[in-house]
Amino acid sequence: MSTASRIAHGVYGLTTAPRLSILIFHRVRARTDAIFPAEADAAHFERLMRLVARTFSVMTLADAVSRLQRGELPPRALVVTFDDGYADNADVALPILQRCGLPASFFVSTGFLDGGRMWNDSVIEIVRACRHATIDLEEFGLGVCSLAGSAERRVVIEALLPRIKYMTLSARDEAISHLQRLSGVARLPADLMMRSEQVRQLHSAGMEIGGHTVNHPILTTLTPVEVEHEIAAGRNRLQEIIDAPVDVFAYPNGKPARDYDASHVELLRRLGFAAAVSTVPGVARLGDDLCQLPRLAPWGQSLAIWAARLLLHQRNTCHAIAPAASL
Repeated sequence: MSTASRIAHGVYGLTTAPRLSILIFHRVRARTDAIFPAEADAAHFERLMRLVARTFSVMTLADAVSRLQRGELPPRALVVTFDDGYADNADVALPILQRCGLPASFFVSTGFLDGGRMWNDSVIEIVRACRHATIDLEEFGLGVCSLAGSAERRVVIEALLPRIKYMTLSARDEAISHLQRLSGVARLPADLMMRSEQVRQLHSAGMEIGGHTVNHPILTTLTPVEVEHEIAAGRNRLQEIIDAPVDVFAYPNGKPARDYDASHVELLRRLGFAAAVSTVPGVARLGDDLCQLPRLAPWGQSLAIWAARLLLHQRNTCHAIAPAASL
């Protein structure tokens, strides 16, 4: 047994009540990205999934929630989730999951399927493709920024994203168009997100498909009518694609109170969703709000350190949620 597996078995064995860990991924690149070298690539993801397969009881979110409600969650219960709907989820992650015998849950924003692109990827790809050594981003509050190398480009991207994230959808589009003009980049990739047939492929392979809105907006920036359309239309499109119910959901960005609130939690319940996940770190226990389940990011390249950190989070059961609406 590996060091990481021994850590997992040993520390998990000390926990008394069943607890559910939910991992969150976005992309799994075929090769290491020079700008984001810490992101999971195929080799690292496969090592991680082999550890997970040896150590944990892995299930889909719907299955885990059902077992949690019945008080039948097995020891070391874990769910692997992916947000957004990247093409590499089907091309790279799926074969690895299949080799390891693992299910996973994929939350897909339908507005970017079949040739679309998420706003944050537009920012990333504009900065990646820009041929200038510097770029004047004074209108974004950043001044003149160096693009001398991959590290400098990552700094620019990480500074731009939070300045655009909380804009309205129309303002986001305007900001991206302006950034593209400043950079001189004429064309951006149209193959980053899944095609509809890849969503069907995941479903046919036994993976769970969940809702993630149409356009990945911050829900708190929308009117109630707009929120319901984003959630319901996204779900309906996915159900058309896979010809099966879609009963789980992931909040875009996922921070309670800031990105979603109690009204959105209640809307999911009214629409009949069985569970929803946030991006608040922690583990879930019996009695937790099933429409505000916490998730954990996979940290670092060392499997032993990752396993130790994951297990330390077994103590993190008092995670933040959106407060109940006042009467």
